[in-house]
Amino acid sequence: MTPPPDTAPILIVDDMEENLVALEAVLSSLTPKVVRARSGEEALKAMLREEFAVVLIDVLMPGMNGFETAANIKGLDQTKDVPIILLTGAAVDPNYAYRGYTVGAADFLIKPFDPWLLRTKVNVFLDLYRKNHQLASQADQLKRLLTGPGEAPPAAEPRRPDREPAPHRPAPPASEPGAREPAAAPTAGDEARLSDIASRLVQIELLLRDARDLEAAGLADRIVALEEAVERLMAGREA
Repeated sequence: MTPPPDTAPILIVDDMEENLVALEAVLSSLTPKVVRARSGEEALKAMLREEFAVVLIDVLMPGMNGFETAANIKGLDQTKDVPIILLTGAAVDPNYAYRGYTVGAADFLIKPFDPWLLRTKVNVFLDLYRKNHQLASQADQLKRLLTGPGEAPPAAEPRRPDREPAPHRPAPPASEPGAREPAAAPTAGDEARLSDIASRLVQIELLLRDARDLEAAGLADRIVALEEAVERLMAGREA
């Protein structure tokens, strides 16, 4: 189940109740929904039930520890893209950070952590979650606009190499039955639709630019090409 993007739920995983209470107190100002899990197994069940913007996992837990929990999350198609922040105590093994990044964690914090720093790091992932949902919504709306009411004209039948070209036949005069009607002038609805498409393309391009990702930048360049094509089409209609 996908929650509304403004909700951006957070999952916190720790076997100690006092740690869960402290994390929830720090993070509750960022989102109205902070979900608790007392073990790795409970965390996996929660993530399969609903979508989370980010998950914070304590490394030292009995049973399935934080590294194993993170590895299992990254191993599932449904949850592999959820960012993970691993948390551990002050007496930390120097290799813990390396192990955390190896299993796919996005960040690693040592307790006791500064509440402002934790909120700042988590807020980065919340913003990314909201922007991704906004981008997906804009792309869906654009798709509906581009495939709006009306069916696409049938594709022209390819000419066979051995077929002789059809003899030229002059079009019948407009007064005769069967005469071809002149192309209809663009309507105000067409112009409004093209303008709406152009506006949404610009919004999607800006969101892709904000993502700061190579693949997103390539998509943004393709969006720019679409914007230019729509502008040329609008200019041709006005001519």
